[in-house]
Amino acid sequence: MKTSSKIQAIYEVCKKSFTPSGIPPPPSQSIQTLCSLLDTLTPADVGLKEINEDDRGYGLSYLNLFTRTARWSQSITYLDVHECDSFTMCIFCFPTSSVIPLHDHPGMTVFSKVLYGSLHLKAYDWVEPPEIRMSRDLDSSQVRLAKLAGDKVVTASSGTSVLYPTTGGNLHCFTAITPCAVFDVLTPPYREAAGRRCSYYHDYPYSSTDAGSDRETGAEFAWLKEVREQGDFYMQSGTYKGPTVGI
Repeated sequence: MKTSSKIQAIYEVCKKSFTPSGIPPPPSQSIQTLCSLLDTLTPADVGLKEINEDDRGYGLSYLNLFTRTARWSQSITYLDVHECDSFTMCIFCFPTSSVIPLHDHPGMTVFSKVLYGSLHLKAYDWVEPPEIRMSRDLDSSQVRLAKLAGDKVVTASSGTSVLYPTTGGNLHCFTAITPCAVFDVLTPPYREAAGRRCSYYHDYPYSSTDAGSDRETGAEFAWLKEVREQGDFYMQSGTYKGPTVGI
């Protein structure tokens, strides 16, 4: 008898637990079950091969010097595993030094598991109630106060991370230290019509603005400014080659 793949098991938990609106929130038992499954996920389980070599196109042997491209400038590859109204399962494959800029997940819960390699994660949560100011130091831009929720390196040995609509680092950015891949489950998916549009931000030190807040200055806070364009951010679609998901 053929055993079910890990991807199928992940899909089944998601199908039973998640809704198109995100209401009610995912049950705690389902979150624990999904995290346990994701913690065991390997590159082979999703049809990937781990990349161990330096892929920036320099620091390599003389023979490879003129045959390798400057891959540090290549785009991140997005692999669509499964998407429906209630959740998205996908994989991001990062070349060394590539970056997914600071962005949010409005009203969403996101599970992330590093499959191989290492990357730096920086994450924030909005300060509530909202603290929004106009800053003369930042071209009179509107900025909103956020609290640092994470600033660390994560690897394949790290457990599954979970961010929630208001906690756990709902706004985050990734920088690849080595070639790496991350498996994500997002629920509910981004849907602009439902108010779940992905917005990008720049973070500024709390002390860099004269917005006049009465909060004590500290490294754990930052002002976030929404930005419209990410000209240095490139992502391309790839083909998922792992086990198929039975609907």
